[in-house]
Order: sequence, then C-alpha cells, then structure tokens
Amino acid sequence: MLPEQIKNFREMVTLKDGTYVLLRPMNSEDEKLLVEFYSAVSDDDMRFFRHHVKDPSLIHDWCKNLDYSKVMPILAIVKDHVVGSASLHFCEGPKRHVGEVRLFLAKDFRKRGLGMKMIRAMIDLARRQGLGILTAEVIADFTKFVKAFELLGFKSMCILDDYFMFPDGDFCDIVLMTMPLRSRTDEF
Repeated sequence: MLPEQIKNFREMVTLKDGTYVLLRPMNSEDEKLLVEFYSAVSDDDMRFFRHHVKDPSLIHDWCKNLDYSKVMPILAIVKDHVVGSASLHFCEGPKRHVGEVRLFLAKDFRKRGLGMKMIRAMIDLARRQGLGILTAEVIADFTKFVKAFELLGFKSMCILDDYFMFPDGDFCDIVLMTMPLRSRTDEF
C-alpha cells in the first residue's frame, strides 16, 4: 500500500523538446512494462547496475514484494512505455532520517532534462516522507552527473577511491553526494 504522502502522486512533466512524461509510483502491475524497459539496457550500461535487471524473475520479485517503507520507486512513462526509473531507498536505525536516490534513464531519454525532473520529484517525495538528508553515489568520471546533482542542491562530500567494482573486476571512484532537506538550527 502506498504511503499517504505519495498515494496521489502524479506529475506530468514536459521535456525541452515538448515530450510529455508522466511520473508516478511503480506498482505491482508494472512488471511487463519494467521487463520491456530493462531488457533494452545495453551491456555497457549493465556494468553500472547493482542487480541483473535483465532477469525477468528479479523484476517479478520487485513487483510482487513492493515495500514502500524500504524503497519508493518512481517511473517515467511515455505512451505506455517506461523511459526512466528513480528510486528512494530508506535507511534504518540511526540513519532512518537518510534516503539514497538512484536513477536510470533509457538511452533516448538522456540529455533531455528528464533526469533533473525525476531527481526533483524524488527530493519532494523525500521531504514528504520526513527525511532529513538525501545521498547519491555518482561515478566520479561522470562529471556532468555530478554537476547536475550540484545544481539541484547536492554537495560533493568526498571521493571514495575504488569504491565501485564492475562485473569484470575493474574499479572506479565514486563521489558521495548529500543534500540536507531540513535547515539546521544552531540556537543557543
């Protein structure tokens, strides 16, 4: 069941070229759309995923076991096709005020402003959920992505050397980025 804060979340965004994209929470009936979306992921892009998203059984598991208290997935949809996916992963225990943002866009929807719009929506949803901090891990070589997150209010906190290991065993550095969602008061 969707949390009250996002139950009615639907946002129609317009890309620079006039394309309309619906942003909405993923639901258990999205399995077919997601299998289609992730089956088109290139081998090069697959290197960056934490899971083997081309496996239909993984997608089935995601749809069957949706738990919005752990992960809040949002889809970008154009004409009944998923063109982007963003997710807000909730931390637990002493980090229960922290959420991690992840994003993936179809190749033909990159560099069109959709990623920025989806991250803005995730920031809004994180605030509605009462989170205090958002984090993102960005491949250090992807400087345009780092700059895009900075434009949205994230700060680069540190570079984690060799933090990400590709399937072939190669490593790359990660920029750990954070965004405070609440203003700090240092009243005395």
